[in-house]
Amino acid sequence: MTNTPEHNWAGNVVYGATTIHRPTTVAQLQEIVAGSSKLRVLGSRHSFNTIADCAGDLISLEHFDNTISIDQERHTVTVNGGITYGQLALQLHRAGYALHNMASLPHISVAGAIATATHGSGDGNGNLATAVTALEIVKANGDVVVLSREQHGEEFPGAIVGLGGLGVVTKVTLKLEPAFAMQQEVYENLPVVQLEAHFDQITSSAYSVSLFTDWHGETVNEVWLKRRLPSESGIGVTPTFFDATHAQKDVHPVLRLSAEPCTPQMGVSGPWNDRLPHFKIDHVPASGDEVQTEYFVPRQHAIAAMRALAGLRDHMTKLLWTSEVRTIAADTLWMSPCYGQAGVGLHFSWHRDLPAVEKLLPIIEAALAPFEARPHWGKLFTMSPSRVQSLYKKMPDFRELLRAYDPQGKFRNAFLDAYVFGVD
Repeated sequence: MTNTPEHNWAGNVVYGATTIHRPTTVAQLQEIVAGSSKLRVLGSRHSFNTIADCAGDLISLEHFDNTISIDQERHTVTVNGGITYGQLALQLHRAGYALHNMASLPHISVAGAIATATHGSGDGNGNLATAVTALEIVKANGDVVVLSREQHGEEFPGAIVGLGGLGVVTKVTLKLEPAFAMQQEVYENLPVVQLEAHFDQITSSAYSVSLFTDWHGETVNEVWLKRRLPSESGIGVTPTFFDATHAQKDVHPVLRLSAEPCTPQMGVSGPWNDRLPHFKIDHVPASGDEVQTEYFVPRQHAIAAMRALAGLRDHMTKLLWTSEVRTIAADTLWMSPCYGQAGVGLHFSWHRDLPAVEKLLPIIEAALAPFEARPHWGKLFTMSPSRVQSLYKKMPDFRELLRAYDPQGKFRNAFLDAYVFGVD
């Protein structure tokens, strides 16, 4: 337990809690939860807004046992909520298993990523939360409840992307598949005319596809193709891809930065866990000069939304590190930005000039408003609570679910009060 102020990864949010608890067992956690009046749970602190903040107590599961339990009959794995995807992926690969998807950064926690619908990429790949088959939760009164897709079919899709509002997620059960090999290629300077003419072909050309752009000129800076292979042998790399040219060396999403932290490229085959993320598991991500924003638009609006953003290039020039465009499959999770519709994520990594970013975001949000853009739950946005609520068909049902699990609002904070309950 600590009593000193702590902050998120980027340093732009200083948590208001006076105490941070780090239990090592569920029994210890139950006692803490039952004895507290206000609580939130910290993951790996990669949220850029106040979704994890709390004026009461904070809980971290970082000291929980990271041993995983694989059910070979059901093809699932059960892990503690505080484990990171990097820690989990290494253990799974050694056991001959894989996850269907990973985010660009393997250092984020499983429970935190799921709770905020963090996603990864791929036309056929649902976000990370779509792999969840069961959750163990410590409720506000300290009781432990296990929810599963099989036994709680009606409310389970609402509980998975829970925004930390149901309780403390102590265990997560995820679907598995056999381990597989991948290779990664990067192409530079994709003409925008090619992207607009062949968007579906480009995003479906590999298992996972990412576009990196600064929105300047008539080209997309980089196209990252992550190909799933039928065997450990790689396949040939073509010199061009829709008139983009194959990079001559490994590159970083921000071209002027070293590619050392990035996962191997150049068409070299390797294990899934060392290709699906953009960044290596054994490299600690940089911190300090970065905050992030992301908006999701329905896939049919992708090109129009990108054109609208390109029209704002002069506004973004001084603040932008890079922007990433990714596709995500539709899902049935109530609070997922891809609920009921395939989505396209429009991601921005900004220099940490918060006043300038906060001034720019309303301009971006106004440009994306015609396309029903939904903000990422864990990143910076300035959209009004009423607008956010209007974008989620299942928001009323989600409110009732939170009230059922936490009648006194022990796990509610200012973020949930505003964006879920509409309290000023």
